[in-house]
Amino acid sequence: MRLQVLGCGDAFGSGGRFNTCFHVDAPDNAFLIDCGASALIAIRRFGVEPNRIGTVFLTHLHGDHFGGLPWLILDGQLVSGRKAPLTVVGPTGTAERLQAAMEVLFPGSSTAERRFKVEVVEMEAGPPIAAGGVTATAFAVRHPSGAPSHALRLECGGRVLSYTGDTEWVEALIEAGRGADLMIAEGYTLERPVKFHLDWATLKRRLPEIGPKRLMLTHMSPEMIAHTPDGYIAAEDGFVIDL
Repeated sequence: MRLQVLGCGDAFGSGGRFNTCFHVDAPDNAFLIDCGASALIAIRRFGVEPNRIGTVFLTHLHGDHFGGLPWLILDGQLVSGRKAPLTVVGPTGTAERLQAAMEVLFPGSSTAERRFKVEVVEMEAGPPIAAGGVTATAFAVRHPSGAPSHALRLECGGRVLSYTGDTEWVEALIEAGRGADLMIAEGYTLERPVKFHLDWATLKRRLPEIGPKRLMLTHMSPEMIAHTPDGYIAAEDGFVIDL
């Protein structure tokens, strides 16, 4: 299983980075974790085949994490000739927010006839669900987005990938990331507290309880981008890691 960072920036493009989007290529399927507003640009830049993406897993409904979906859907309809279904897995409210986003950006696009189906699956924190060959478990975190925000634990092909999404520290991150082959975590600041966001100093103190095999920090502010990595992989757009 291969993960490529298509975007690891914050909402403000710090470091000139694309919005959050991770592409996972497994033997029998490919999926995205979050799909920020710049996702389709990154898909083109890094040579990802958009029609092979079967599922998009969303942590929360801020534009830098889900705002690329209208372009991905319209690309399938108008450019890439998509025929296979696309499944979007997100928190409660995803279907309504996606429709609203499509209508704001491209009026009439949410009801346009397509040659493929877009299925939205809304998941709650707690029980795992199966989608696109992945077993996904959501954990409630603290990051207001007009809908529930989640950390995700994804199991596929005998590997475990976890992602905190955007959040300040919550105890649920321990179970979300416990023993994961790769834990992707927000590392917004070095130690400066920012409400609803995670700093490296806090996460570092709690890492022994989580015990991931590898850790990658993402969604970094300029101060974190300039910091020399200490015990973690610093995400960069285009970075590839094998699991």
